[in-house]
Amino acid sequence: MNWKSLLRPKRLAAVALVASCAAGAVSVALASDHQDTPDVELNPEMDMTDLYVFPSPTAGRIVLVMNSWGVLSPAETPTTYFDPNILYQFKIDNNADGIEDKVIQVTFNGYDAGQTVEVRGPIAPPVAGAMMNEVSTATPSVTGATRTTIGSASGMQVYAGPRDDPFFIDLEQFFRIIPDRKPVTGPLSQLPDTPSASAWRTPGIDFLTGFNVLSIIIELPVSDLTGTSGPKFGVWATMSR
Repeated sequence: MNWKSLLRPKRLAAVALVASCAAGAVSVALASDHQDTPDVELNPEMDMTDLYVFPSPTAGRIVLVMNSWGVLSPAETPTTYFDPNILYQFKIDNNADGIEDKVIQVTFNGYDAGQTVEVRGPIAPPVAGAMMNEVSTATPSVTGATRTTIGSASGMQVYAGPRDDPFFIDLEQFFRIIPDRKPVTGPLSQLPDTPSASAWRTPGIDFLTGFNVLSIIIELPVSDLTGTSGPKFGVWATMSR
């Protein structure tokens, strides 16, 4: 299958969505998805695993994290890169209407050790909603190399690169309980097709120990995300090709 290169303002189709919430005192929506369909299992660069939103240790700042490429082995990590044909977006609703008022758009150039990242925003969305998204023509707020921290400690700081997967799950036992969710490739695909367990084992075994993800980590002032209706705002993330 041939994918067309990402051209601005080329329209894109959204393929993943994860929701969370943030405010002055952070409220939390808990969820995680790793290789949740055969499509993303076989196309791991499009597998969004987690979205995290939490206060920075520095007062008045907040951290946004989007993880992808779930179950990345240590051997694969040094030569695995973000897909330059994908638009990664953090979407921010700051008036509680369920529609993004601001977006932070992240794109990549190159597919090797010299890969660079461009971050645009927070800006008004070129196209609101999940479909037909476009890359903004705005000048990037931050641009530079991946796998190192770039930007400003007083403005926006960005890191894009591999990180240890923080999620914990006894994945083998999960697939023994719910076998219709097991992968179509690899050793876990050989587990029985019918339930062979009915409860978690104790102690659990963290299947993800030693595995990595590709993380987009952005720290910026909270005031860059809030609106006129107060300090509360919602955050979700999308990946669009």
